Amino acid sequence: MWDEGDLWVFGYGSLVWNPGIEVAETRPATLRGYRRRFCMWSIHHRGSECDPGLVLALEPAEGASCCGVAIRAADPTAAIKELRARELVSAAYHEAHVTLDQPDGTPLDALAYVIDTGHSQYARDLSLERQAEIIAHATGGRGPNHEYLTRTAAGLHALEIGDEDLDWLVTRVQQMRDGG
Repeated sequence: MWDEGDLWVFGYGSLVWNPGIEVAETRPATLRGYRRRFCMWSIHHRGSECDPGLVLALEPAEGASCCGVAIRAADPTAAIKELRARELVSAAYHEAHVTLDQPDGTPLDALAYVIDTGHSQYARDLSLERQAEIIAHATGGRGPNHEYLTRTAAGLHALEIGDEDLDWLVTRVQQMRDGG
C-alpha cells in the first residue's frame, strides 16, 4: 500500500487546515483528472441524515486538475487508521492510489480519498446556488457546514491556491446567513 515509513496523502479540502494526523512534511501538489467539488452529501460530519450538508470530494473529470497539498505522515500506521476512521465512515469515499504533480515536475505517489460516483451520497450536478443553500444551514457532528467551507477556502488561500467556486460560495453563503 505504501513504502514502510513513507505515506503521502493528498489534501484538497479539510485535510488542508485540519489534517488530523501527525504531519512530517507538506508540499504543494496537483492531481490531474479530478476536480474539487461539493458533491458529497454529509450525513455525519457537516449535516445529518434528516438535513444533509455537503462536503468536498475529488470528482473524476476529464481534463480537470485539482491543486492542493501533499502531506507526508509522520507515522503511516497511525495515519492510515485515523484517516480511514474519518474519511471512510460511510464508504462514500474510496482510497485511491494517485500520482501527484509537484511544482518542479517530479511525480509523487500518494493516497487520495475520491468520491464513489455510484454511492447514494454522491450529489451529482448541484448548481452553485443550490450548494450555497445547503451549506448555509446544515450542521453535523463536527459543526456547521458553512464553517467547513470558510475554513477550507481560508486554508487554500493561505497556500496561495485559488478556487473560484469556493470563493463564490463563501460570499453567497455569507449573504444567505446575513438574510440576503
